[in-house]
Amino acid sequence: MPAYNEAENLPSLLTQLTAQLALLTDRFEVLIVDDGSTDSTAEAIAPWVIQGGVRYLRLSRNFGKEHALTAGIDHARGEVVVLMDADLQHPVEIVAKMLDAWQAGADMVCAARASRADESWTKRAGTALFYWIVNRKGSKVQIPVDAGDFRLMDRRVVDALKSLPERNRFMKGLYAWVGFRTEIIDYQPAERHAGHSSFSLRSLAHLALTGVTAFSNVPLRLWSAVGAVIAVGAIGFGVLIVIEHFVNGHDVPGWATLVTSLMFFSGVQLLSIGILGEYVGRIFDEVKQRPIYLVASEQGSGLAQGETPAP
Repeated sequence: MPAYNEAENLPSLLTQLTAQLALLTDRFEVLIVDDGSTDSTAEAIAPWVIQGGVRYLRLSRNFGKEHALTAGIDHARGEVVVLMDADLQHPVEIVAKMLDAWQAGADMVCAARASRADESWTKRAGTALFYWIVNRKGSKVQIPVDAGDFRLMDRRVVDALKSLPERNRFMKGLYAWVGFRTEIIDYQPAERHAGHSSFSLRSLAHLALTGVTAFSNVPLRLWSAVGAVIAVGAIGFGVLIVIEHFVNGHDVPGWATLVTSLMFFSGVQLLSIGILGEYVGRIFDEVKQRPIYLVASEQGSGLAQGETPAP
């Protein structure tokens, strides 16, 4: 569970989650990845770390949810790994259904939102546009619509994800890229238990841009097509002016057309350069080879209740 300023939610969540896991198995661990929280998250987790069954991994600063998820996947030791949020919006009861699907042969079980009626129309429209771009016809990677980070993964899937070294992490795309047999379970997120989400509209837009540039070349191809259309249109317009001049004897049109055209083409060029710069910037991040995250401290044995450490 990645957690950022979730001190108010974690005690209630851990109570429900450990009780649910104890009904399913006697061998489990709950790994909480503190993504540089500035509240009392560490104090809220302390009693749970002492009694066992819970591991606490604190990152050196706030790296972002995608990197915190990566840290959790890297340090998880289970035969199966479940990813979920720490705000109680992911019902713990769904874990039992996920485990049943895994035991029936699924390698990955995704929980997908049954409805987005509770979201604003702008967010719904943006989400629909995003999935339309990344799941366009002919795309090699199809990302399940409305399936987020709430999912169960077999150890084979976890090991496959750990083998991917890229720095610009878009986890939903990486889950889909590794493949394996995947099943979808519908669910409806609950209301946030306490506090407020740290994911702003700007953060969501940045994440969507990362997803598009990491798993799609559509923006590059789109502006190549726009450039071709504009070039053909400009040639046609030039031919039309020449014909009109010789046939009707009209003078070449004046400055208004020229200035408007220059401003339009300059804007198109700058926008194209900006899109190209996004891809170049991500190449730059990959070349630097910096760590995806840094661990400041780790506490807890992660042993399920009733177990004792090996000598």
